[in-house]
Amino acid sequence: MNSITIAPDGSGTVVIGEYTEEIEADSYAAAQNKAIDLAVFHAQQAGTSLTIHTNDPDAPVLVVSPTGEVEPQEEAPAPPAAQPVATAESAVVESPENRSSAPTDPPAPAAASAPAKTNPFTSTAEGHPKTPLTRRELRSMRESFLNQEQPQEPAARGWRGALSAMGIRVKPSAAEKQERADRKAVSQHWPGPRTIAIVNGKGGANKTPTTINLSAVFARFGGGGVLAWDNNQTRGTLGWRTEQGPHESTILDLLPRTNDLLATGAQSADLARYVHHQTSDRYDVLRSKPLVLADEQRVSAADVDSIHAVASKFYRLILIDSGNDESDPLWKRMIDHADQIVVASTTKDEHAEAGALLLEGLAARDERCAQLADEAVVIVSQAEPSARREEAEKVRNGFAAIAREVVQIPFDPAIVDGLLRYDALRPATQRAWLRAAAAVARGL
Repeated sequence: MNSITIAPDGSGTVVIGEYTEEIEADSYAAAQNKAIDLAVFHAQQAGTSLTIHTNDPDAPVLVVSPTGEVEPQEEAPAPPAAQPVATAESAVVESPENRSSAPTDPPAPAAASAPAKTNPFTSTAEGHPKTPLTRRELRSMRESFLNQEQPQEPAARGWRGALSAMGIRVKPSAAEKQERADRKAVSQHWPGPRTIAIVNGKGGANKTPTTINLSAVFARFGGGGVLAWDNNQTRGTLGWRTEQGPHESTILDLLPRTNDLLATGAQSADLARYVHHQTSDRYDVLRSKPLVLADEQRVSAADVDSIHAVASKFYRLILIDSGNDESDPLWKRMIDHADQIVVASTTKDEHAEAGALLLEGLAARDERCAQLADEAVVIVSQAEPSARREEAEKVRNGFAAIAREVVQIPFDPAIVDGLLRYDALRPATQRAWLRAAAAVARGL
C-alpha cells in the first residue's frame, strides 16, 4: 500500500510500491512538501494516478496524478462498479416463431410530456397565450446582483493547507470548516452587553481557569471589550492566575469610584487604574483581594449592581468568576445579572454532582433561573493526567440531558498552576476551548 507518514518534528517515510524513502525537514509543512514532490515524481514515472494513504485524519487519502494535481479525500475512492456483460445464455434472439408464441407485454405507458418552458418575461407558459409582464412586475421578480455565493477560502490546515500553500486550491476538510464556524461564532458582537456567570458550588472545580480561557478566546477572536471579574469574597484567585498591570488595584478600589465612572464625562481609559489588562490575551481583569479576610472586604448586592453598571457601560462581554457559597447575596445578585451560566466541572464525581445540584436548585428558584439552567453550558475539564477518558465520558453523558451543551477539555499542564495564557496551551487544548466558547456564544 502506498503511504506517507510524517511526524510533528518533520521526519517521515514515503512508501510507493516497493520503494521506500525516509525524509527529513525542518518542519511538518516542509516535510509535507517533500513528500508531495516524491509522490508526483512516482506518478509521472508510472504514468498513472496513485492513491496514497497518510496519517493525517483530515486527509487520510491523497490521489496524485502524473500532471502534478493532488486531490485529498476523506476516504479511499470506491472501485468502479462492474458493468454487466452480455453472455450467449442471457441473449435472446427474437424470431418470427417466438414472436408469435410469446405472450405480448402490455404497451408501455406513454412518456410524460416535458414541462412547458417558462419565459420569465411572460405570465404563462410558452405555447399558450402570453401576457407580457410590466416593468414593475419584472422589478419585483428581479434577483439581486449581490445574492451570489461567496467563494470558500482554501484549506489552511494539514495536507490540504500544504497543497493550498503550493498553489493548489483545495477545499477545507470538515474539521477545518467546523473550526471556522466556531471562530465566527465567538467573533460576533451582540447588541448590548452580555454577562456570563461561571459557577459550581464546589471549590477546585476549575471555575477560574474556565473564566480565564473563555475570556481569552472571546477577546482574541472578537477584538477585545471583554472583562473577567472576580466576584468572590473568600480568597478569589483570578488575580493570581492572570497578569498584573502597573498597579495593585482591586474591586475595593473601584467601588468608591463607580458614580464617577458612570458620569457622562467618564471614559473607558479611566478604568485602566482599576483593571489589569492581559497584554497577549487582550481582556481585562477586575481582581478581588484574597489577602484579606472576607469580612474585611464584604461586598453587598447593591455593590454588585454598581460594578455591573460600570462594566456594562465599558465592556461588551462580562465573564464573572464566582465563589462557592450559593447563599451569598453576592452570588445571588450575580445570577440576577447573568444572561447565561457556565457550569465548570472536572471529572471528579463531587465536582460533577455539585454542578448538577446547582442546576437543579436554579431550576426550582424561579422561571428566569429555570431558563438559565435549561440553556446552561457545562465545561468538563480533565484536571489530572491520570483521569481516564471513560470518566470524562461519564460526566459528559450525565450532563447531556440537563444542559444545552457539554464540552470536554483535555488535560494540559499549562492549566494546572501559575499564570495562565492561551498561547501556552497545547493546540488540542486551544481547539477545545474554542469549541467551548462557541457553545457559549450560541446562547447569547
